[in-house]
Amino acid sequence: MKLVTYDAGDGVKRAGALVEGGTRVIDLLAASGGDARVASVLAIAEGGPDALAAAQDAEQRGAANHGHGRTAVTLLAPIQPPPQMRDALCFETHLKQAFANARKLRAQAFDDPEAALKDMEAKGILSIPQTFYDQPIYYKANRFSVIGTEQDVLWPHYSNFMDFELEFGCYIGKPGKDICKEDARSHIFGYTIFNDMTARDAQTAEMGGQLGPAKGKDFDTANPMGPCLVTADEMTDPYNLTMICRVNGEEWGRGNSSTMHWKFEDVIAHVSASETLHSGEFIGSGTVGNGCGLEQMRFLNPGDVIELEVDGIGILRNRLVRP
Repeated sequence: MKLVTYDAGDGVKRAGALVEGGTRVIDLLAASGGDARVASVLAIAEGGPDALAAAQDAEQRGAANHGHGRTAVTLLAPIQPPPQMRDALCFETHLKQAFANARKLRAQAFDDPEAALKDMEAKGILSIPQTFYDQPIYYKANRFSVIGTEQDVLWPHYSNFMDFELEFGCYIGKPGKDICKEDARSHIFGYTIFNDMTARDAQTAEMGGQLGPAKGKDFDTANPMGPCLVTADEMTDPYNLTMICRVNGEEWGRGNSSTMHWKFEDVIAHVSASETLHSGEFIGSGTVGNGCGLEQMRFLNPGDVIELEVDGIGILRNRLVRP
């Protein structure tokens, strides 16, 4: 199924199924006759196989009488907000290219950029840490900054260099603790596209503090997700997906999920060590190689429209606006 959370114009969040090539949305609660198991996408994730079966049944029964045209509703993030968000670093190519250009960007703040760049390169500043190769690395993102497709991203007032990041990610279905890698796939409920919007100048300034990203990532509307959640039973191979990013219709880059150094199973096993993962929690893949402007030293302008496309999921589209 392609599950969505949508607003029909009355401010109420409803669970829906995206059907007919993404042109219609089925109201699952109405189609089910009020079955609480399908009252929200989170409820479906929490309810396990029985709730998913109820949602599938509601999708079939509601197609004729309980649908909306896609353009008549607003798609929110599939789960808005998710109970928890973690974003991992899974793509080595992105890290190599992004760190090289991040050094160049940071050097521009010095009186002698060329000398500053050489000094950072000599000292290994903004280089891939050995930790990346030893274990999965992640940070906890701001779950309250989540928005859906077609919604505007607001440019934070403290940044001059805005960028996008092409990612996808998984939602946890079955809760678990100390999950082994071999069993981790059974804990995945579904997948969506994630745009990890980034204030690059703020990010490069704060990363020297060695506590991870803060204001480079944390601002309202910074985490677009969607357009839907594709349930795991329909995503037969999440590690062979073409991923494309466009700005104003121009392709800026593409990659493939097959190049993940760490897979979601690795990340789930690592995160769940002595820690319970709950239904609906989201884990991002990190940026695919060639999946952001920084890797090409290109940055966004107010009014730009960013489109992120991932095979089998669809297109996540958002406009960047300066208030």
